[in-house]
Order: sequence, then structure tokens, then C-alpha cells
Amino acid sequence: MKDSGASRPGSAGGRSFSTKELLLRLYRGFVRPHLQTLIIAAGCMGLVAATTAANALIIERVLDDVFVNRDQFALLIVPAAILVIALVKAVATYFQSYLMSVFGQRIIADIQNRLFAHLMRADLSFFHGNATGGLISRFLTDTNLLSEALSKAITGIAKDLVMAAALAGVLFFQDWRLAIVACVIFPIAILPVRKLGRRMRKASTQNQERAGAFSALLAEAFQGARHVKAYGMEAYESDRARAANEARLTALFKVVRTRAASTPLMEFLSGVAIAAVVLYAGNRVFAGEISTGAFFSFLTALLLAYQPVKSLAGLNTALQEGLAAAARVFTLLDTEPDIRDRADAKALVVGGGGIRFDQVVYAYNALAPALHGVSFEVPAGKTLAIVGPSGAGKSTILNLIPRFFDVNGGRVSIDGQDVRAVTQVSLRRAVALVSQESTLFNDTVRANIAYGRPGASEAEIVAAATSAAAHDFIVELPQGYDTMVGEAGVKLSGGQRQRIAIARAMLKNAPVLLLDEATSSLDTQSERQVQDALQRLSRGRTTVVVAHRLSTVVDADRIVVIDGGLVVDTGTHAELMARGGLYAKLYALQATPDPDPARASA
Repeated sequence: MKDSGASRPGSAGGRSFSTKELLLRLYRGFVRPHLQTLIIAAGCMGLVAATTAANALIIERVLDDVFVNRDQFALLIVPAAILVIALVKAVATYFQSYLMSVFGQRIIADIQNRLFAHLMRADLSFFHGNATGGLISRFLTDTNLLSEALSKAITGIAKDLVMAAALAGVLFFQDWRLAIVACVIFPIAILPVRKLGRRMRKASTQNQERAGAFSALLAEAFQGARHVKAYGMEAYESDRARAANEARLTALFKVVRTRAASTPLMEFLSGVAIAAVVLYAGNRVFAGEISTGAFFSFLTALLLAYQPVKSLAGLNTALQEGLAAAARVFTLLDTEPDIRDRADAKALVVGGGGIRFDQVVYAYNALAPALHGVSFEVPAGKTLAIVGPSGAGKSTILNLIPRFFDVNGGRVSIDGQDVRAVTQVSLRRAVALVSQESTLFNDTVRANIAYGRPGASEAEIVAAATSAAAHDFIVELPQGYDTMVGEAGVKLSGGQRQRIAIARAMLKNAPVLLLDEATSSLDTQSERQVQDALQRLSRGRTTVVVAHRLSTVVDADRIVVIDGGLVVDTGTHAELMARGGLYAKLYALQATPDPDPARASA
């Protein structure tokens, strides 16, 4: 098995992407499906650019025809033309703005949907190696920055280029000599703008990574609020948050400085160009070579043209910020799971559901070997308990059955079929899991029970809840089966959550049942209720139980004792007790009251 995720491409940095590669992937993956909207918006951009250029041209008519020549007809026509131009520009601006907002939001939704679907197919080890807060940051911060790059930066660059080209046409139409003087400054700006763009990409990447780290710290502190208070660590966690926030701000200020530098640069260069034009054109007006109206029309077009040119520099930094986010998103999308179906994988054909481990070897990484040649068999319809000290490898064995991880050596099979040779969908359809965490989702009780079978009828849901000893308390909830359970089932007690998890497994009706410390965190009364429900659930199913409380597995058909990743003993409860090995010692420790009164009362 590969490393659990810390060094995988999706973790922090990932591989680098060229600007061309990022833009092509963005276009093919996210822009092309919405190309029609973009084309209509581009048409509106063209109208805005054309009307802006028309405003510059009409200045000449205002000055020369109306004020200099005092043409009465022009006095009627020119204001009417200005109104028409303003109306066309207003309508085009509205539709351009609306369509680009729709385009941007659709891009965000598409990226988030694809990213979520991809991560749902990721290995369990991926989530062990990536903080939840960091992943959420990519969904929120990175996708929004990416949308900004697409809907504002890229399209804004296109709009400003069209605008600048239209106004440049006016400049050359009015006076090509003056236009050359005005445009000579543009090549000078290319080098610093490109340098600022590269700096922005680097600063933005660092800023987004630190924002993800801050988000992860917040999620961790909020989820662990009970323990923070129990240990009086509020001040400590506040200091951690402050330090992480300062690190985020330091990176953010680099982004802000880089972004802010582009506008003054272009302001200064445009000022140099305008000063040169005024000096040169003023002399030509004095010499009678051009009219005053033509000069002011040219100057208006020049001033209007420099606005999109200045915007281009700012938009380039926004584009680089978005492309840094795109690189992080694509890094996640490019992270392929290690556990995949083989090309010739077939659906699992379940008979009785017998499970067999043959010399199974597994290690989470080179420094963490977990299992060393583990072998045992669970006959169909029987119950096998796996016991042993903490860290012995019990839960690891359980995780190998539904193929959450792949063995490094040996073989795990169900009804003689290697779990690596069957499809994951068919394998996991045949397995039901009830764990110590009893994970519930912030949905109704009904939806949580039907999680494994969304199409289940009301009668089937109620029957499963009844078998799990959950129906009576469910109907007493404020909205019965329609009651929202809260985040992670926080509105329910531990025993209630566990019984709903058992009802979920009962409704799924899978032939193989995995119980991972399913009663270890419950009080005595809740444990008794849950244990009764688990006994009903395991009837007729091949059941593998990982248990800490040995009193709960004395009736198992077979017990396997694990220590240090090795099978050290196997047999029934009576056989293991008679042999007096590790199992007997563990059982005696749990059964014997603590002689220290202080510890016993703790």
C-alpha cells in the first residue's frame, strides 16, 4: 500500500502547470459546455466597445459642427445620436454583465460538482492524509477564485482587448502619426506586467495554502470544542488560530501588494503617453494641420483607450490568481485512487458469504507495518470475533474486507472470490458496517435509516427501526421519522445514534456484517439494548466483530486473538479460557474489579 496521502499530489503543492495547459483544461472542461452563453456575452462586449468608440468619434462633430460651424441640423442630429448610442450601450452592458455572472456561477457549480464526485471516489487513505478544512477551502475559496479568473479576468481581458482595439481604430482613423506616438508606450509595459503576473501566481498559491490550513484549524477546533473546554485550552487554541491567521494575512498582503502595483505602473505610463500626445498634437493644432474637434476626438479616444489598457494589467494579476487556484483544483482532480477495479473485474456472486484471509500482509507505510501473514476463515452465516490489545491490527483486518485498503501480500476472499478481482460496487453492496462512530448525516431519521437503500418503502424503514429497537424512541421525537438529527446526529444520544445505524444495516440486508467496536462507547443500559439489536441483525449473516469488551463476544462461533499484527490464538471462548493465553489474561483484566478504590471510583 502506498503512503496514506501526505505525499500524494493532492495533498499540498502538487505538480506545476503551465499557463497554456491550465487555460486549455479550463476551456475544454468547463468553458466549452457554456460556450453559447459566452458567445452572446462576447457579442454584447462588441456592442459596448463599438458604442464607446462611437462616443469618441462624435466628439469631433460636437466641437466642429455644433460649436465651431454652428450647424442647426447637427444640433438636432448629434444629441439624438448620443441618446441612441447611450441606449445601445446600456442594454449591451446589462446583458453582458448578467450573462457573465450566470456563466461564472455555472462554472463554480460545475467545478464543485466534479470535484465532489471525484473525491467521493478517492481512497480512504486520501482523507486520512488531507485535512477536512483544507479540502473545504478548495471547494469554496479556490473555486471562487477560479470563477473570477474565468468570468471576470479572462472575459474581462477579452472585453478590454476589443475595447482597446476599437478605440485604437479611432486613433489611427483620426491621425496615424498621433496614434503611433500614443501606442509606443505599450511595449514598455509588457515586461513589468508579466513579472507582476508571475509574482501573483506564486503569492496566490501560498495564500490559498495558508487559508486552507487556517480553515482546517477552525474545523478541528469546532469539532473538538468539548475537549477544548474540558482541558481548559481555550487560550491555547485562540493563540493557534491567531498564529495561523497571521500567517494567512502575511501571504495575503503579498497578494494585495502585487495586485496594487499594477495600477500605478499603468497610470504612470499612460500619463507619459498622454503628455507626449498633447505636446505633439498641440503644436499641430497651432500649425493648422488638424482641427480642434479632431484633436479633442483623438484625445477622448486616447483617454478611453487607456482605461481598458490599465484594466488589462490588473486583470492579468487576477487571472494569475485564478490560475493558481486552478492548479490546486486540477491537482485534486488528477489524484487517482490506488484502489480501482481491474479491467476484468466481475460482480461478486454471494452464496453464504464465507470470508477467508490467506497469509495477509499489510502496512500503512514503510514505517507502520500492521499485519504479518494473518490467516483465518469465517464460515458462511457464522460469527467471528477479533480481539486483542489496542494497536494489534483488529480494525485493519475489518477495513480489508470491503477493500478500503488493498493487501500488500496474501489474499482476502468472500465465497472464494478475491475481493481485488470483483467490482467495488458489488463488493460493498454485499457488506454492511456498524462502527463505533455511528456516523449520521444532518438529515431526517428516515433518510439516515434508508441511506443504504434510498428507495426503501416506509414499511421497510419502520420494520428495520423496530428490529433495531429504535422505533419507540423515534416516534417520540418532535417530528418522528421526519426529525432532523443534526450534524453527526448531535441531537440524539449515543445509544439512539447507534440503534439508527443498526437499523440502516438491517434495511440494507447485506449478507456480510462488520461490527467495529459497535458498543464500546455506550453506557450499560444502552449497550444492552444495542447488543440485543446486533444479535437480531447478525442472525443468518456472516459476521465479523471487532470488540474491546470481551464480554460481548463470548457467544461468538469463533474468536481470533491478534497481537502485534499476528494471529496468536484462535478458538471458542471456552477453548481460549482453558488455554490460559492472551485472551484469558485480557478477559480476566476486564472481569476483575480494580483493587485501587481511587481508580475504581474514577
